[in-house]
Order: sequence, then C-alpha cells, then structure tokens
Amino acid sequence: MIEGIHGLNPRLLADATDHEGLFRVFIHPATSLPLDHLSRVSPHDVRLLRRIVRDRFQRSITAADNIARWPSVRRGDLTHIYPYIEYADAVFDSALVYEPSVLKVYAERYLLEVPQRHPSYVTAERLRQLIDRFITIYPDHVPHTSIGREFVGGSSFDY
Repeated sequence: MIEGIHGLNPRLLADATDHEGLFRVFIHPATSLPLDHLSRVSPHDVRLLRRIVRDRFQRSITAADNIARWPSVRRGDLTHIYPYIEYADAVFDSALVYEPSVLKVYAERYLLEVPQRHPSYVTAERLRQLIDRFITIYPDHVPHTSIGREFVGGSSFDY
C-alpha cells in the first residue's frame, strides 16, 4: 500500500512487476456543502480547515503558517495530483456534512490565534466567520471509524 500525494503518479510504480494487481484510490472532499440557497462551503475551505486542525495536533504548525503555505499546497495539487487522477481506479468523496461542525471545536481557537497584522489574518477571519455559521459537534459524538477522525484524532485506524 502506498499513501500520499504521489500515489497516483505512474512513475512511482514503473518498476512494479504486477500492474494488474494495482488498485489506486483517490480520496478527497469534493462536495460543496450548501449553507443556504446562495452560499456554499467549498471543498478547498474544508481541506484547509482539516489541515489547520490536523497539523496543529500532529505537527505543531500554527493556523497562520498553514494559511501562508496554502498557495503552495494548491500549486502542488495542480502539479502532483490532478494530472494523475485519470489513473485512479476509484475516487472517494470524503466530504462529511457534519465536518465543519466538528472541525469548529478546534479550528475556532486556532484561527483566533492569528495576529491581526499577520498576512494570514484575512483568510483566518473569513474561515472563522464561516465555521461560526455551524453548530458545534464535539468529537466525542463522531464514530471512531469516521474519516473525519484523521483530522481531530481518536481514529480506530491510528497505529
């Protein structure tokens, strides 16, 4: 099993002897979540919120730093992921309708830590206002087998 942003790149497994035995899965939040008749939560905002929460837990990266890195992450998507989606045998939409409510528990305080003078502040404030529209759902109410647990911790699949 190979996991990561380069997993769909055919050059990664060019030397594999059994190409028939390969099964590639691409997992990402793809669905825009409706807020009302005019507004939606974009999958890119969900991904950024996921990163902010996960990276603070697992890598001690601040929300400000994560937001500052986001343009580079998006360029990496265009270079290292999207050109190879055609090689995926299955595409799984990991968007969860309740996810912004769960991410809010952590993301809200992390976004509030971004200083007003920091270049990431405008995005942090926009994301904070976005998640403010959701009712809080505490992670205790999220199944331990949910893909959302990858970002808030407590997954049954942690090793």
